Amino acid sequence: MSHYVPPKQGKLSQLFDVIVLVALTVGALFVPLWLNMAGDAKEVTTPVENPTWESLGQNAVQAGQYEALGYTPETAHDLILARFDYSFTTGALITMIVVIVAYYFLMLKFSEAEYREVISEKFGQK
Repeated sequence: MSHYVPPKQGKLSQLFDVIVLVALTVGALFVPLWLNMAGDAKEVTTPVENPTWESLGQNAVQAGQYEALGYTPETAHDLILARFDYSFTTGALITMIVVIVAYYFLMLKFSEAEYREVISEKFGQK
């Protein structure tokens, strides 16, 4: 039985693969930020007039930590009270489910083709 030798990939193909992977990584990390789809909460739903640590729901230890970071009750007001919006639409949920299921079946199909290719290279056609 002969020793399996995988096919060689050229230097230009490797460079192209690296560029594509870097572009996809940067895109996955920064595009949501550029489109304002990620990041911190945008607004305070119920602002507090003349905030104190107590009115913001902070105990002495929490207040001490905020003060150690340079915050006052006025500057920490938005940071503490802003909440994320966890709402979603049914259409967005269905679209995400379809994309994930389609990706799963696509990977199964590609994996099957590559698996059969490796088996045929290793053991020959039957």
